[in-house]
Amino acid sequence: MKLISQVTETIKKYSMITEGEHILIALSGGADSICLLQILHDIKDEYKISLSALYIDHRFRPEETPFEIGFCKKICGSLSVPLITKSIEIRTFAQCEGMSKQEAARELRYRVFYETADELKADKIALGHNMDDQAETALIRLIRGSGPTGLGAIPPVRGKIIRPLIEVERTEIEAFLDKGNIPFVMDSSNLTDRYLRNKIRLLIMPEIKKINPEVVKTISRTSDIFRDEEKYFDILVTKSLMKMISRKNDRSIELFIAPMEILDTVILRRVLRRAIDATHKLKGISFLHIEDIIHLLKYGRNGDRIFLPNNIRVIKKYSLLTITSEEPRRLAPYIIEKPGEVRVMESSLALLTELISTDETCGIGDGKKTALINGDKLIFPLSIRSRKNGDYFYPFGMGKRKKIQDYFVDNKVPRDERDAVPLLINGNEEIMWIVGYRIDDRYKIEKNTKKILKCTVRY
Repeated sequence: MKLISQVTETIKKYSMITEGEHILIALSGGADSICLLQILHDIKDEYKISLSALYIDHRFRPEETPFEIGFCKKICGSLSVPLITKSIEIRTFAQCEGMSKQEAARELRYRVFYETADELKADKIALGHNMDDQAETALIRLIRGSGPTGLGAIPPVRGKIIRPLIEVERTEIEAFLDKGNIPFVMDSSNLTDRYLRNKIRLLIMPEIKKINPEVVKTISRTSDIFRDEEKYFDILVTKSLMKMISRKNDRSIELFIAPMEILDTVILRRVLRRAIDATHKLKGISFLHIEDIIHLLKYGRNGDRIFLPNNIRVIKKYSLLTITSEEPRRLAPYIIEKPGEVRVMESSLALLTELISTDETCGIGDGKKTALINGDKLIFPLSIRSRKNGDYFYPFGMGKRKKIQDYFVDNKVPRDERDAVPLLINGNEEIMWIVGYRIDDRYKIEKNTKKILKCTVRY
């Protein structure tokens, strides 16, 4: 049949299958996956491959799932293809990871694909994405603001994942099943326009096809071009990125600024996208956000930052650009029983305190690295802590009460750093010094002051 030859050509074109391999088929019971199952079964002797199928219960449609599983068992039984069924818990995972249910479903689904492939020692995982899926994905990413990489849409091959139907239109799949009298089930969620993909499929594509009936092929060809060009850029990006990463973990990546400043914007966009995609907890950054990061990199000052979705922050500091979704640091409380040195780990500093006489000093300190506090008013133990709701002090030289929150805003202290600013607290719970900024006017040195607490910050 024509469709089988077409799929075989796609398999050869992208070297999807090697003789003797074990292929795991993602099976939902829908038209695409049933067509994929049937075609791979029809060519299995030619390629000397073995097949297994996997049905994943997303727990979204409990009233339909039992029927779908029964249907998949029946059709797999008729083809002598072993079927494995597994379920995933999406809602809890989505809440824990801060994802939408659709994002969480995709993440978990692919995890199960790979886990099952490992269990079965399957060489490839075959998915039923078709040319219409390709075109819809490209449109979704265009609408959301993707760059060239995203507009490459769905790759025919990625690691173990293969998509033999990627060059076949949905109408051809349905015609193949109809001609062969091959049954399939309809997922009711595909009939609602609640999701963006379905809106594009049900409402937008039919209108575009009135302008260009071949639009699915047109968009798919464009995606092919983007992917081909990205392969070339990928080599340049890999070489560039190797020079840039300073530090990386699951939620954060630090990049050296100097190598990025000399890159052409075309490469820089891709370097940033690759760095972000390789960091698990930095999802949700779009093409427009990449442009914002580039603007910060080129025109931002030391300490400038931007705030992106999903609590992601991008900070420009000296020689490094930090992209992170880590929770802002908050100080643990520290107790000062007597003068000495306290290491404030969260702020990467040490605070040295010593009692001196008025004869041993002059001036008032700069209030930033050094502070001189009226020692006659001290009530030990002192403490160091972060801000609390309602905190206030009397800024030195003003004599007027001010909320700590307002002081931070006026002095442009970044909001993600405010909980890491140490406050030196007297035993009566009054704030004596916002460390690194200003002392409290109530604790300034006076004419009759006999003792002074000298405070020095060491970084």
